[in-house]
Amino acid sequence: MLWNGIRICFAVVFLGLHAAVWLGIFLEWVREKRRGKQLAPLPKVSVIVPIHNEEHRMHHILSTVLVQTYPESEFIFVEDGSTDSSFAVLQRFAHDHPDFPLQILQLDSNPGPNHKQYALQKALTVAQGSIILFTDADCEIPPHWIESMVQQFTDSTVGAVLGPVFKIPGGSSFFHRYQCFDHAVRYMYLVGSTGLGSPGGGFGNNLAVRRATLEAIGGYEAVPFSQTEDAALIARIRSQSQYTVHAALNRSLFVMTEGETTWKAFINQTLRWNNGGLFGPDKTTRLNFGFLMLTIAAGMLAIPLIPWIPSVWTLSATVFLAMTGNTLITLKHFGSALPRGTLIYSIQCLFTPLYFTFLTILGFCRVKTYWKNHPPEH
Repeated sequence: MLWNGIRICFAVVFLGLHAAVWLGIFLEWVREKRRGKQLAPLPKVSVIVPIHNEEHRMHHILSTVLVQTYPESEFIFVEDGSTDSSFAVLQRFAHDHPDFPLQILQLDSNPGPNHKQYALQKALTVAQGSIILFTDADCEIPPHWIESMVQQFTDSTVGAVLGPVFKIPGGSSFFHRYQCFDHAVRYMYLVGSTGLGSPGGGFGNNLAVRRATLEAIGGYEAVPFSQTEDAALIARIRSQSQYTVHAALNRSLFVMTEGETTWKAFINQTLRWNNGGLFGPDKTTRLNFGFLMLTIAAGMLAIPLIPWIPSVWTLSATVFLAMTGNTLITLKHFGSALPRGTLIYSIQCLFTPLYFTFLTILGFCRVKTYWKNHPPEH
């Protein structure tokens, strides 16, 4: 009887959690529909792009910043000690486009401990905008990206906006398609938790912050160390300021980024994100993310026990049922940015909880991660 009670509670709590996430997505959709018109006068916007050994990947961002339609903007590229020709590429770009509002900030050193956070912090010291946008060197930003982001701030209580990021399919294999799906599902969870008033992360390559919000939390340098500096920033805004966080669904904000080329690189990337949630400095994020990952892991680790304890099948079935709902909602909102194919999403629906469990195990085993080719982070 006790075991049956545990099984029922697991199913009710886990499915209830996901039902709440789906409600959060609906609430964010409603809020976005109610957004007012563009701010007037137009605020100055600073777009910050960290660069570290991006010589062969910068063509995405360099080509798409040129077609931005927002007039009151500046672009700050932070060259963070690259050992390739990234700095030369930036210099050539500046020479070829002398009227483009570009600053190149070259760092002589980067002591870390989070190297990307240090680079972004340095860029903020020279940024002039009242709204700060962050993206990465391997990203493609849509033409109306800046003005669409600015429109999210028509409500004066909004302090930060999370934007959707999707991966450019690097091929037709399961590996390349799964990266696209993984990114979309993660953002689906972010939208849901944000809609419920408990944002716990965001993609740093599509993120906007009001400068007044940064000042309210003591500046970017006040954000505690985390392997995921974007998540730590959002958590601090939620807990240390009067501002709210919004997760955008607008298609004009879809940012595309290059996928990883090997399983090793992809595992490192996703493990860094997972570890940021499991062991980050914010208690609420740790509890929410940790509970989600541990319950998923419980359902998956129950699978090999089914031949000996048949009743544990309900734990696994509950997880797969929730993932089916996640997949349908993800395809509904973000399907236009994802590769087509019905069968492939059925396979990914089954693979995702197994992969999340694998990352959770690696995280508790304290496997180190790294950002680009910087040394492993603490």
